[in-house]
Amino acid sequence: MRYLALLSTLLMLLSCASDPTVDMAPGPDQIVRLSDSEVKGLDPQKISDLSSLRVAADQFEGLTRLDARGEAEPGLAKNWQISPDGLTWTFVLRDKLRFSDGTGFDATLFPALLRRLRAPQTAAAAKALFGNIVAVDAPDRNHVIITLASPDPSLPALLAHPAMAALPLHRISDAGDKWTSDRPMIASGPYRVSEWKLNDHTRLERNPEWHDEAAPTPTIIWKPMEDSLSAMRLFLSGGADIAADYPASRHQWLKENHPELAHSIPYLGSYYFAFNTRAPPFDDRRVRTALSMAVEREWIADKVIGIGNIPAWGLLPPGLAGPASAKPQWADWPREKRLNKARSLLGAAGFGPHNPLRFEIRFNSSAEHRRVAVAMAAMWKPLGVEASLFNSEAALHFAALRQHDFELSRSGWIADLPTPENFLLVHQQANGGGNYSGYANPDYDRLLARAIAEPDPGKRQILMREAEAILIADMPILPLYFYVTRSLVAKRIAGWEDNISNVHPSRTLLIRR
Repeated sequence: MRYLALLSTLLMLLSCASDPTVDMAPGPDQIVRLSDSEVKGLDPQKISDLSSLRVAADQFEGLTRLDARGEAEPGLAKNWQISPDGLTWTFVLRDKLRFSDGTGFDATLFPALLRRLRAPQTAAAAKALFGNIVAVDAPDRNHVIITLASPDPSLPALLAHPAMAALPLHRISDAGDKWTSDRPMIASGPYRVSEWKLNDHTRLERNPEWHDEAAPTPTIIWKPMEDSLSAMRLFLSGGADIAADYPASRHQWLKENHPELAHSIPYLGSYYFAFNTRAPPFDDRRVRTALSMAVEREWIADKVIGIGNIPAWGLLPPGLAGPASAKPQWADWPREKRLNKARSLLGAAGFGPHNPLRFEIRFNSSAEHRRVAVAMAAMWKPLGVEASLFNSEAALHFAALRQHDFELSRSGWIADLPTPENFLLVHQQANGGGNYSGYANPDYDRLLARAIAEPDPGKRQILMREAEAILIADMPILPLYFYVTRSLVAKRIAGWEDNISNVHPSRTLLIRR
């Protein structure tokens, strides 16, 4: 009996210790954020998943940082200057910078950060993002000079990436990869990790040495919640302040019943299907254009998806290179006129009633992708086109794309940075396996190279739009819509600003009193 009593007491204690509601609920000094996946790692130069990057951005600050609108602002650097040719950037550091353990650092840290980022043993996931940087130099303790191979007006946004944030190299040199096991971790940003329980939560507490005084909220809890329906239910029950996603099927219900809580806005992402331009029938631009003409994008965005997506005829999301996205001239034609032109193009390419166009639509496992594929196949039937469907899981799907083993395939792009070139460079011939369609147009490549080399922001944007126009005319991809983000934000949270980059740093969030 005594044994049973002791066992009962032990089980009760263990139950209490593992109860996710214990010290894990929103409170007067604690914000609970639900991410859509588990944190994969804590070293900012070795991670690539969004959940890990969000935690890293809370912990580590670079020369710049992103504000509540997703725009670059001064971070560890208080200001900067740009040379007339756009190739040399000089950053001036703030005074008396310290890591959370009290160790001071200065400009000499930043050349070492780039060396670590590029070292083979680091295997940095973001290494390619910084390929335009020729050198990082520290002529003295207060100045960092960055030299570029070509002008890049978006450099401040790039330097806000956690991979080039100030890391405690003094600790890393002693502990190696074990430095991320320290509790609390040594940080340079507003928060530091005090607890990380795999598949349960990550707790962040204020960094007492942060240069910008104290972060507004003492504690931030990040909880993984891969099932968006479960995340929504936990949020609505009061168990979380912010949910990074909610089911598309619940969008209309939330807008009708909780309009003040549900946020859905355009995102830096483009959803499209890629034609394999390396092989018949899609090596013929007339065929690609005909199929694109017959697709009712508004209907797909509104009826098939139904979460506020913006129909797309071009590649660049609205707001990225001007207020509106690009369109081919025929986009505004009546449907019957577009279908007649499409029939004419297919006929000129050798397809018709006696030789129908037949091909396979490939997509990865998702009800949304299937619905889109089914809808397009139905829209092409008036043209006499016979499209079959092929579904595979994501790893096999994208392996086939890299090997160009498909005819028409679901694809898309979510930008690493809020720049037009981040979308357009994907379709350069030199991109190899990443250029899924196999698109090759020297005029497009040359114009894009001119745009990237142009230091004047206005002229650069014009050239980017001209490059996009070439891409749309050639139609190696079939754009359908631009992505939107879906978030739930509690009424007690202030400081949340919807933005195209979907960036919401914890340091910008406040608890209403």
